[in-house]
This record gives sequence, C-alpha cells and structure tokens, in this order.
Amino acid sequence: MQVHVAEYWLDKISDDTIRKKTAVVEKDKETVFGELFDRAGVLGEYLIREFVDKGRPMAVFLPKSAEQMAADMAIIYSGNAYSNLDVHQPKERTKRIIEQLQPVCILTNREHSHSLQELVKSKVVCLEDIQGKSYDINVIKDRMRNITDTDPLCIINTSGSTGTPKGVIMNHRSVVDFLDQACAALDIGKGERIGSLSPVYFDIFTLEFYLTLWKQSVFVCIPENLAIFPERLAEFLEEQRIDFIFWVPTVMVNMANLDILSSHPLKDMKKVLFAGEVFPIKHLSYWMEHLPNAEFINMYGPIEITVDCLYHKVCKEDIQKGELPIGKTFPNTNVYILDEEDNECKDGQAGELCVSGTSLAMGYYRDKEKTEKAFVQNPLNKAYIEIIYRTGDMVRRREDGEILFLGRKDFQIKHLGYRIELGEIEAVAVGMDEIDNACALYNHEEKKIILVYESREEVSLRDIREGVGKVLPKYALPNVCHRVETMPRNPNGKIDRKRLQEEYVGKR
Repeated sequence: MQVHVAEYWLDKISDDTIRKKTAVVEKDKETVFGELFDRAGVLGEYLIREFVDKGRPMAVFLPKSAEQMAADMAIIYSGNAYSNLDVHQPKERTKRIIEQLQPVCILTNREHSHSLQELVKSKVVCLEDIQGKSYDINVIKDRMRNITDTDPLCIINTSGSTGTPKGVIMNHRSVVDFLDQACAALDIGKGERIGSLSPVYFDIFTLEFYLTLWKQSVFVCIPENLAIFPERLAEFLEEQRIDFIFWVPTVMVNMANLDILSSHPLKDMKKVLFAGEVFPIKHLSYWMEHLPNAEFINMYGPIEITVDCLYHKVCKEDIQKGELPIGKTFPNTNVYILDEEDNECKDGQAGELCVSGTSLAMGYYRDKEKTEKAFVQNPLNKAYIEIIYRTGDMVRRREDGEILFLGRKDFQIKHLGYRIELGEIEAVAVGMDEIDNACALYNHEEKKIILVYESREEVSLRDIREGVGKVLPKYALPNVCHRVETMPRNPNGKIDRKRLQEEYVGKR
C-alpha cells in the first residue's frame, strides 16, 4: 500500500527513459522529468536540513510552472504541507491567508519576492539562492520513512464568510485514494497531454499535478490570457495536441457561443472533464456534436472531499432529457442525502449531500469551530465514530441511482467556476468607509453578483469594485450594485435576504 504521494515517483527518479520524457511545457520551454526530479531533490534536501518542522505549512508564491511544481515536490519531500498562493490576487488577501497559515517559510523567486516584503513575517526563500545539481536521495528517503498517510500534504485556500479564507487540509491518504480511484473509474493516467487552464491554488490543479508525477502525463501550461480569447485558445490546444482537459464550463460556454469548434475541431481531444458549476445542456451538446470521439465527464465535489467524489460520463440520453446528473460515487466513498431532520431522503426527495470516506479532508487549518460545524458525526450511525462532510449542496437521487444537483443550501455560490462565500463580499464591502451595511446576492441565470448596500450617499459601481478589489480577487467582485437608505429587516432583526432577493433578482 502506498503511504505517501512521493512513493509514486521516488522509484522512477533513476529510470533513464522516464528522465528524458517531457514533463512540463510552458511557453517555448520544455522541462523533462529528470530536471524536475533533480530540482525538487535539491530544494527538498535544503528544506529538510534548514527546517526541522514536519506537518507544517510552507507557502509557494509562484506562477504555474515547472519551477512551482518542483517547489511543491520539495515541500512534500520535507514532510510539510505545500500551499500555493495566487501571485495576482490583492495584497490584502495574500496577507490574510499568510496570517492564517503562519507558514514556516515561503518559496518564491526574485521577481515575485518584492510583493511579499511588506506582508510577511515568515522566512522568504528565493529559489535562485538554492543552487546545486546534486543531492543526497537518502536524506529524502529517511524523511519519507517518518511520514504517515494521515500527515498533511497540502492546504488549499478557499473563500471564508468572515473575510478570511479557509485553508482546507488534505493528507497523503486522501490524495492517494482520490487519484487511484479516479484513474481507475475514468480510465485516465495513460500519458495524457494535459491542457492546464486552472490556477495552482484551484483544486483541479491537484488532479493535473499528480497525473503528471504518477503517470508521466505531459503538463502543458496554457497562457493565462488565452482564456479570454477563445479562438487563440483553440489554436493553442491544436498546436500542442492536447488530448485531456479538466476545466470549469465558463470558458467552454464562451467557445460554444462563438462557434469556435467549427473551425477548430480539436481532433486530438479524448477526455473532457468539467466541474465547478453547471454546464448548460445547450452548450454541452454543441461540444459533444463537434467532438464525437471525445468522452465528456461531469465531475462533482467540494475541495473538502479532495477534489471530487462523484462523476458522470455524459451520454446522448442526458442531452435528450435536458438533465445532467452529477453522477455516482467513486469507489471507497459513501454519500448520504439528508433532510432537515437528518433522516435519509428517499429517491426523488431533495436533501443535503453529505460525504464520508478516506478522501475527506482533515478540516480547516487553525479553525476548530468551522471544522466541527462542517465535519460531523454521521447522524445515521449510532454505533461508532464516522465523520461526514456536510457539503451544503441540495440534491436528489433519481430512480436509476444518479444524483442531480439542485442548488446551495446556504449563501455560498459557484461563480465562473470559483466557490465564493457571499458573506465574504459583504464583510469586505462593509469595511469600506462609504458603506454602512451590505447584502450580496447572486443571479444564477445571468451569472452576476449583486451587491445591495446601505450608505449615506450613492457610491459608484467603479468605486465599489475598486474598494472590494483591494481585498478580493476579480472573480468575486460585484457586477451590479444597488443603494438603499435602510436595509429591510425580518422580525429577528436580520437583513431580510428573501425580500432583497425578490426585489433585485426575482423569485426563484
């Protein structure tokens, strides 16, 4: 049994055939596995000798690249947990994440180190300062012998309702379990050429990263700016002979609207995985018609269960019915659909999706309260401890066993593929001097974030986006703003969200 993730590639480090294979493609540069292994080894030995810690966060402040992937690998070698940060997000958000993580060190390069100087107290390690081509593999293997499968592997930062992002902790066991089950169930890990569009702090990167290291897939970094140029993006996929993508549907919807695939049929494409938001049937049908030889798979799962726990291989019947399931569970995972009284729902009855199994995350880093609220004892099990994760997603099970997604139980949304807490937007908006109170809403049909705010004077949308944008990333900024003199309240004194929803979004 594999204990830690590094076992999957440690025994391949001396394989000359693998060492010569291309691992990462970025712009005009190609990095072979031998270079990746050696760079990670040099960095890993440095971290082991420099820091005695084990099981602590080490942050990585680098854009997606072979350099960043080697840094993640090196942290794994050291027995600590890597946490990839967004080099483009507002400084205030980076500061909040670092304050929450309290990392042992932050790995970066000289180009990006200046962005950290005013933000952190942790030691900043510039990779250019760690030189060398040789390393003692036995130092790394000795450290790995002291790693258990329940030790932390990585921390992925997601939106938090208080304005401070939550750090989801995944351990070695959960990632090993997910990758093993996903490769078997989805028939992947065949040396794919992966067209990676997701950022390194997004959960999709986890599957792409480990497919590369474990199965010698080729990790092709898609230039960030291509996402807004659909035709150039399609040209890139063709030039690079990409045969595997795992994207959020937004970009694919844009390509369908512009009929990009008519002139760029992506003949090499074999697997199209998508997750993060609902893929409209009309646009999915377009992709399937133009890529008849590709397999389309709808993936579902919050990062708290390690990337995904459900999958559905799309078929023509789904298109004909106009109904796209989120699927059935991966092996070694259980799901429960519970009603408001925590009873198990019957087929066809709506309830909250809850998950148990090895792939569950360890909770939220340094946040006991939120962890205990989301990771709870299975109310259906009175005999022994069995932890389940309450996703907050409302679903129902069809008679054929397939599960359908209905919406969110709370005010968490998925917008442009990103999970966002509306409360986080509200907390940041209220932090502006001009705004006294705020309520964030979401128009699912138009995919727009609406901010209703209480203030003494009108505040322009531009000023609000600029103010909120100092803390939150672009994808979380309001698209529409409405001013009210006084927020409507319900009998218990809380903001009447239902009334605001009906007035500014419409009844749902």
